[in-house]
Amino acid sequence: MKAANDRRKRALSLRRRLGIAMLGPLVIAALALGLIGWALISDVVRRTNDRVLGGALGAIAETVQVERGEVTLDLPPAAFGMLENSERDNVYYRISVGSELLTGYADLPAPDPARLSAETPQFRYADYRGQRIRIGEVRRDLPRIPAPVVVQVAETLDNRNALRQRLMAALLLGEAVLVGAALALIRPALGWSLRPLSELRTAIEARDTRAAPDLSPLRTGPLPAELLPLSRSFDRLLGRLDLATSAMRRFTADASHQMRTPLSVLKVQVALARRGSAEALQEIDEASDRLERLLTQLLTLARADEAGALPPLEQVDLVEVSRRAISRRIRQAIEAEVELLLDSPEQAAFQVQGHRSLVYEMLSNLVDNAIRYNRPGGKVTIGLRKDAGGTRLIVSDDGPGIPPGQREQAMARFTRLQGENGPSGSGLGLAIVQSSAERLGAGLLLEDALPGLRVTVIFPNHGEAMDFS
Repeated sequence: MKAANDRRKRALSLRRRLGIAMLGPLVIAALALGLIGWALISDVVRRTNDRVLGGALGAIAETVQVERGEVTLDLPPAAFGMLENSERDNVYYRISVGSELLTGYADLPAPDPARLSAETPQFRYADYRGQRIRIGEVRRDLPRIPAPVVVQVAETLDNRNALRQRLMAALLLGEAVLVGAALALIRPALGWSLRPLSELRTAIEARDTRAAPDLSPLRTGPLPAELLPLSRSFDRLLGRLDLATSAMRRFTADASHQMRTPLSVLKVQVALARRGSAEALQEIDEASDRLERLLTQLLTLARADEAGALPPLEQVDLVEVSRRAISRRIRQAIEAEVELLLDSPEQAAFQVQGHRSLVYEMLSNLVDNAIRYNRPGGKVTIGLRKDAGGTRLIVSDDGPGIPPGQREQAMARFTRLQGENGPSGSGLGLAIVQSSAERLGAGLLLEDALPGLRVTVIFPNHGEAMDFS
């Protein structure tokens, strides 16, 4: 019990689960967007600044000329003006002819001229004077100059980094606004989405009153498709409960009515016995027997209808159960002038899967009914047969039988087709048989015996299930 309570305490509410389910992917998407945005922003900043660096590089490289066999150049101020920015990045340059420095910073990292393509700028990162720099470089092959001319322009990365950070901050701010707006909208959205569930809960809680339970179907109005199976299952449960409680009320009322008659007889006969009536004691004895039989059958029916799982199945010998039932009912048969027989092939085994007590009570009630509704000089036969359809327990008599149109009615509790004019009884015999057969997974068949009634209980073969359709 404590473990179950702990599990209930740890369980998240449905609203919280949905909130996490909605926010989780949103946060993951925001993180993924941030990573993708960082990569795109870095690429855009790099390309944009490389284009400016390449323009300055091209402006300087165009001034490199050959005059009288010597390399000359004119550094245009506009080329360096292109690289001016608010972060005041340092700008470095270097022009060399082969390994000979023409002008610029001699310690600027020099490239391998053979790897440079002519007239096409190339860019790379390097470390220079304790700072990370971006270098643009190009090679020019001049006429009558055997060595290639290499032009390099470099700048520090402060402006690039600042631009990247500003763009990234704008992206993160946009994502934060998006997530915040989602948080603000998710709560009312969840409330609207869960409103049908709340209405269903309210409809169910409205049934929790101290008055008589309301087991009618729920009235919740239109429900989403996801809640329809739950509502329908609950309505079916209410319907089964309504049937069960109605049957119990009918059973209680019928039982009270049936018990009232023998009790009234007992009271009257006790009064007569006090006055010295000789026949009163006989009437008291018969009324006591009827009351005892009624109580016994009520208890048997209650056990047959008992909810819950049955104990594990066991092997039941129908021959042994039949002999015991005959032994129990033999006196009743003699008093009724009815012959009680067992028709079972010799050397044949009739073992079925079931519960011995249920099988015995079922057979005992069948034999009791067959004796009561038989005629003097008639026979009651217990037959055992086996075929491809299963093992059959057959009880037949020579009585008036039951017309086909009344057989379903005869299964109802407290039903006596012949009324007060027929043999004494409580009308529970066939109801007990039907309930026991259902619990055992057996079939029940009522047929004409010509004359009389033949009741067949069909036990399925081991591992098979009966088809009651």
